[in-house]
Amino acid sequence: MFYYLSHYILDACKGTGWEEPLSWLRLFRYITFRTAGAAVTALVLSWWFGPKVIRWLKQLSFGQNYEDLASVAGSARGRGAQKLGVPTMGGLLIVLTLSLTTLLWTQWNALVELTVLSVIVLGALGFYDDYTKITEGSGKGAQPRVKLLVQVALALFIGLYLWKLPVTSELRFPESKPVIVSNLVSVMMVPFYKHPIAVGVLAGLLLTLFTIVGSSNAVNLTDGLDGLAIGCTLIVSVVFLVMTYLAGNFKTARYLQIPFVSDAGELTVFCAAMIGAGLGFLWFNCHPAQVFMGDTGSLALGGALGLVAVLIHQPFVLFIAGGVFVMEAGSVILQTGYFKYSRWRTGAGRRIFLMTPIHHHFEKKNWHESQVVMRFYILCVLFAVVALCTLKIR
Repeated sequence: MFYYLSHYILDACKGTGWEEPLSWLRLFRYITFRTAGAAVTALVLSWWFGPKVIRWLKQLSFGQNYEDLASVAGSARGRGAQKLGVPTMGGLLIVLTLSLTTLLWTQWNALVELTVLSVIVLGALGFYDDYTKITEGSGKGAQPRVKLLVQVALALFIGLYLWKLPVTSELRFPESKPVIVSNLVSVMMVPFYKHPIAVGVLAGLLLTLFTIVGSSNAVNLTDGLDGLAIGCTLIVSVVFLVMTYLAGNFKTARYLQIPFVSDAGELTVFCAAMIGAGLGFLWFNCHPAQVFMGDTGSLALGGALGLVAVLIHQPFVLFIAGGVFVMEAGSVILQTGYFKYSRWRTGAGRRIFLMTPIHHHFEKKNWHESQVVMRFYILCVLFAVVALCTLKIR
């Protein structure tokens, strides 16, 4: 909105005495300025809305009144009861500030609209899941197949829309001379390899589906300790703030030989808003947490990261940058698969980890919650550095 409002004012004042005094409004044309503005705005809004949202959730009795995995894992150290009664659905704060800030600071285009749509849809799905957990008091929430169905439907819609969208149907891959390659959905970019690989529409749709759904659920699984999921999301968001800016700038894209997506620069503003909203939420979610994001926030943030990666043609970079998310999801898959396999072979199910997701495994090994979170942050930073290295190592 600020972008369009500044243009309107400058056009209206052209040729008048107000033209020179209001010339500073040209700053709103620059993505870098709007990126900084979005980060600060989202942070301030989170600080302002945060206490109000927490108080509202408490008034509605939307607290965690069931024993979740974090409580079970922490009970060995006498911390099991600390999680009970803490308001959940704090993801409403993230979705609200992120969407509002994006509306204020971006120059709207199809890529931004798709991203905000995914945040709202997945946030609503997470809200339904959290509400079911609270009202039933069992912690089970919505049926997994219902959640998966909504996620798959959203991802397929996005994939098909991108396949037909003119702005992405012809993806320029800058080299010494820019060339046109096939549709964004049907071309795969692999880290540490500079040339695009045509894989076809079906494979492209499956990759889009796997990236969005997988990222959404992986962040959801990571959300089990105070500040863990939101902190790791912040680190990965910084990676994609850099990646979206480079992908949306023709000169830097040509220099680095990465795909140039003309409207991707505005996703930089979205990533900045996500960072600001995440920092504001972490203010209230750090140990001991005053509020949990719940599925309302984790599903929305994970889906947004997956979609941004798809929109700049770097889903495999997300796999690297989000290494902590991959560890969390992978631990659950391995534990479940091995338990079923060993029960089939021996009649008794066996475990690989003491408890999954893997952050609870380390709690069971008597790591303090803050130790687990901080060490996972360090791992996430290392994964982020490797992901950024893919820009030059090819």
